[in-house]
Amino acid sequence: MSTAERLAVALGRRSYDIVVGSNLLAEAGALLSPLIRQKRVVIVTDTIVAPLHLARLAGSLDQAAIRHDTIVLPPGEATKDFAHFAQLCEDVLALGIERGTTLIALGGGVVGDLAGFAAASLLRGLDFVQLPTTLLAQVDSSVGGKTAIDTRHGKNLVGAFHQPILVVADIDTLATLPRRELLAGYAEVVKYGLIGDRAFYDWLEGRGAALVAGDVAARQQAVRRSCAAKAAIVAADEREEGERALLNFGHTFGHAFEAATGFGEVLKHGEAVALGMQLAFDLSVRLGFCPPASAERVRRHLSGLGLPTVPSALGRPFAVEALLPLMQKDKKVKDGQVTLILARDIGQAFICRDVAPAVLADFLTAALARGRNAE
Repeated sequence: MSTAERLAVALGRRSYDIVVGSNLLAEAGALLSPLIRQKRVVIVTDTIVAPLHLARLAGSLDQAAIRHDTIVLPPGEATKDFAHFAQLCEDVLALGIERGTTLIALGGGVVGDLAGFAAASLLRGLDFVQLPTTLLAQVDSSVGGKTAIDTRHGKNLVGAFHQPILVVADIDTLATLPRRELLAGYAEVVKYGLIGDRAFYDWLEGRGAALVAGDVAARQQAVRRSCAAKAAIVAADEREEGERALLNFGHTFGHAFEAATGFGEVLKHGEAVALGMQLAFDLSVRLGFCPPASAERVRRHLSGLGLPTVPSALGRPFAVEALLPLMQKDKKVKDGQVTLILARDIGQAFICRDVAPAVLADFLTAALARGRNAE
């Protein structure tokens, strides 16, 4: 654990640490022992992650004399629904848990969201630990206590704020990810630079390709800096009443495209975020907030790595009449007005609540046309 780095999420009695480093699954038992209320945990994972990482986690729990059971879910965003959430709760209850039992989310954002929401709900609240195994989960969904499932009305519309007691980001798990998964996570890394840290974005332009290709040091630095940025924002605004909304940069657009494609493999969350961030920059330019050169700089970086920056990259048609209602169902809608995160420049995001629906519709029409013309 000599290379591990610790970051604190300062939330008073709900404070917890994020541990970032290599070989941490093998140390998980030792990391957990001082924190859990009883020597019993339930591991929630999926059929892709379990063969890759479950044995190492189980071994470390055995060494720490922590009793453990495991529930294995189907992989993918389609699992984040009422049916799988209900089944997970029933399966956990069938194990005879107590309020001192801790849930462990071993996997990506889907597993983390489901296990976290179950922990928030079961016995009116269980402790849980995030062991994220994807880049996206390590830098975003595992930190901050947002847990949720999707509905036919949109993404993450049913859930709870429920903070973990520990986040353990083992960089070694990223070596098992296909490039597409790494790129999906990388979009969330870029987000932190775009919303408030231009120097970090500059660093990513130079090191992003190496990070995706397998540079372990670059990966650890990116995860650490991303988690530090998110920890600071969450500590200042735990329940997204102000500054934390900046973390949704690109998400209002992105979630609409995710919903329109059915929350499946056509469009992964991080890919949707990349597209959404580019659209946010393009809209910022259209409204006169942001220099056009900055939007094009972001486009070159994202598209150069293979992330979508125009709707046509998704390989299917979209209609403004379908996308707008999805954006209007976003959780950040206030008094019927869509809340957007826009940018004055790279590293200068801001909350905007006064874009008229007609203006947004015109922009989307132009964006969809640009996508078709870019083919």
